[in-house]
Amino acid sequence: MGNHAVLSASGSHRWLNCLPSARLELEFENKETTAAAEGSAAHALCEHKLRKALRMRSKRPASSYDSDEMEEHSDSYVDFVMEQLEIVKQSCKDPLILIEQKLDFSCYVPQGFGTGDCIIVSENLHIIDFKYGMGVLVDAVDNPQMKLYALGALEIYDSLYDIKEVSMTIFQPRRENISTWTIPIQELKDWAENELKPKAQMAINGEGEYLTGEWCTFCRASVKCRARAEAKLELARSEFKLPPLLTDIEIEEILHKIPDITKWANEIMAYATDSAINHGKEWSGFKVVEGRSNRKYKDEDAVADAAKANGYKDIYHQSLITITEMQKLMGKKQFEKILGNLIYKPAGKPTLVSISDKRAAVNISNAKSEFNEIKEE
Repeated sequence: MGNHAVLSASGSHRWLNCLPSARLELEFENKETTAAAEGSAAHALCEHKLRKALRMRSKRPASSYDSDEMEEHSDSYVDFVMEQLEIVKQSCKDPLILIEQKLDFSCYVPQGFGTGDCIIVSENLHIIDFKYGMGVLVDAVDNPQMKLYALGALEIYDSLYDIKEVSMTIFQPRRENISTWTIPIQELKDWAENELKPKAQMAINGEGEYLTGEWCTFCRASVKCRARAEAKLELARSEFKLPPLLTDIEIEEILHKIPDITKWANEIMAYATDSAINHGKEWSGFKVVEGRSNRKYKDEDAVADAAKANGYKDIYHQSLITITEMQKLMGKKQFEKILGNLIYKPAGKPTLVSISDKRAAVNISNAKSEFNEIKEE
């Protein structure tokens, strides 16, 4: 089991909804994805930069994921934390700031522990969590992972400070998302005692019913989960055996369900492909073939020499460095001064999304024009 809690804070949204999933996941290997490794590298860089900003000793972590984008987003995270610290200092002379703090909430969740990215302790408690992922928008409102971190922090500092409320912030720069939610301490403790504690006990025992939902996204067992398969197949049966002309209401119902069905189908295909290629699994009616690929130069220098030797000289493209690289080269202030008027951000491709998406709706007539231009290309 290593350092991974059965009932982890990061997986709490899942096991609080689908209680037996925590035990079921233990049967599957916990493979680190590229996105997770990149996220770990970003967290380590944030920790280093925040320690330096607070005049603490720190050695910059070595990483193969370093990029201008990561530099920029880790800087913005540190700026945000330092701003929050200054705001707290206006009403509290000596607040406590904790970085990568180990938190124990096992009084509510069996063997429950986690690590808080940043915690500012004063008369109020502020939990700040850095999310480098860009696939799923994370909201701080009623976020169980953040509430568990808050409970862990209260276990340490509630007796030292007269804490009345706790604020929880998700800082997700690649989605331009800073989400903060505040809750009175007593309300948090009531939730922990009346809902969290009994559900956690059932989850650790592997009790309760399997329940599918958007929390299946990062479940290690999701690809082979029978409850999820049955739910998706039932959706397919009920939604796609329809008359030729659909009503608006039927289309709206399908639109809500398409992303999850598509994602599940892609996960099944990825699992089956991996099993065939890496484990020799043979699926009846399917075979592994070589996919399409693009030609590549074996040795660019040798290609250039051969082309030049045969009289071909115009063989190179020259292009500007990227905007991110240019900004890093000049620094933000000089970049704005020199190139600010020469940079523009074109409108993104019009996309139909759920009403819960935080982006502002676009002008319909403009969207129609842009959509038709894209279709005609």
